[in-house]
Amino acid sequence: MKRDQIFEFFRRLAEDNPSPETELEFGNTYQLLVAVTLSAQATDVGVNKATRRLFELIKTPAQMVALGEAGLKEHIKTIGLFNTKAKNVIALSEILVRDYGGEVPDDRDALTELPGVGRKTANVVMNCAFGAETFAVDTHIFRVGNRTGLAKGKTPLAVEQQLEKKVPQPFRLGAHHWLILHGRYICKARTPECWRCPVADLCGYKPKTPAPKGKAKAA
Repeated sequence: MKRDQIFEFFRRLAEDNPSPETELEFGNTYQLLVAVTLSAQATDVGVNKATRRLFELIKTPAQMVALGEAGLKEHIKTIGLFNTKAKNVIALSEILVRDYGGEVPDDRDALTELPGVGRKTANVVMNCAFGAETFAVDTHIFRVGNRTGLAKGKTPLAVEQQLEKKVPQPFRLGAHHWLILHGRYICKARTPECWRCPVADLCGYKPKTPAPKGKAKAA
C-alpha cells in the first residue's frame, strides 16, 4: 500500500469513527493494566463481564494484593488461563506497590518487566493511559496489516515496526484502535465482509467477499 493510499485508508476509518477507544472497561490506569493483562487469549466482552464487579471493589494495586490470588480467581474464573493470570496480576500489583508507590509507570520497558505484561499489553497502556503513539499488534491488527498490504510482517513485532514507519499524522494515536475494530467487525478472520468495507478499493486482498443476498454493498 502506497503512502497516499495509507493516508486515505486511515482518513476513511477516522471519518467513520472519529474518536476510537478500547472496548475494555476501566476506571483508572491500574484497572486498564489489569484488564489488558486479563484480555490475552480472551475477548473484551468476556473480560468486561468478569471485571465489572471486581473493579467496583478493587481500584488500586494495594487493594488487589489484599484481595489475594484466591479472591481474584473467584472474580476471573470465567476467563481463559485465569489461574496464571491471577498469579501474574497479584505479582505485578505487589511490584507496583513496592517499587512504584502504587502507580503504573509511564514507560514501556518498565511495564514489560512486570509479570504477565508483554509488549502488546504495554503498548495498549502507553496509548490509552498516557497518549503515546504506540501500535499494539494483536491477532486482528496482524491479520489486517498483512491481508490489506498496509503493514506486512511474519511476526507481530515486524507488523508493529511497519506501522511505526508507515502510519502518518494525524492518525498515529488512534491507528491501533481503528485497526482492531476494523478486524473485529469487518475484516474478520474467516469471512471478511469486503462488501461493506469502507477501504476495500485500497486493500490488496484479492478474493473480495461478495455481499450476501439481500445485503447492500458499501458505497
